[in-house]
Amino acid sequence: MKELVLATGNAGKLKEMQHILEPLGFEVRPQSDFFQDEAVEDGLSFIENALIKARFASEKTGLPAIADDSGLEVPVLQGQPGIFSARYAEGYKGQSASDALNNEKLLETMQGKTEREACYYCAMVFVEHAKDPTPKIGLGQWCGRLLDAPQGTGGFGYDPLVWFDAFDCTAAELSKEQKNQVSHRAQALQALMAQFNPS
Repeated sequence: MKELVLATGNAGKLKEMQHILEPLGFEVRPQSDFFQDEAVEDGLSFIENALIKARFASEKTGLPAIADDSGLEVPVLQGQPGIFSARYAEGYKGQSASDALNNEKLLETMQGKTEREACYYCAMVFVEHAKDPTPKIGLGQWCGRLLDAPQGTGGFGYDPLVWFDAFDCTAAELSKEQKNQVSHRAQALQALMAQFNPS
């Protein structure tokens, strides 16, 4: 088993990633096992932010690190919420951002819009060490359309709002197994893993 640190503080993401990575022979340790501070995500893209987080976690622990940056892009909103997906509703109605508030703000912003396409996007980065000049990068995209109201209780983030015709349900109504096979994060991880030489 190869030990690596997973650079995330998001419990839902950690659970999902462990479920995918552990069968591949990785002993996944969350960064919270080692440190509490967070990387400053000041990149302008999902790839930049994922790389910042991976290098930060590797520098802190001396271990190889995987980080992802992901979010929801809505073309009719010029790609919003995009890299700000987790904090999209910060300050909205004078409150701190939360999944429920992010969803509420997105629904309000989408009122009256007939173009409802929405794509989850994920950039996943692996660094062997903090100064790795050749990081491995995997990308994934998973497109559906936005509903007018939340549906389903599973998943996290915007999952109750994004409908997929192929499954006839929202991301929040998929089983963990289904989601881990088709999600943007699963695609990005598969693209990343394909770059590792078989041992």
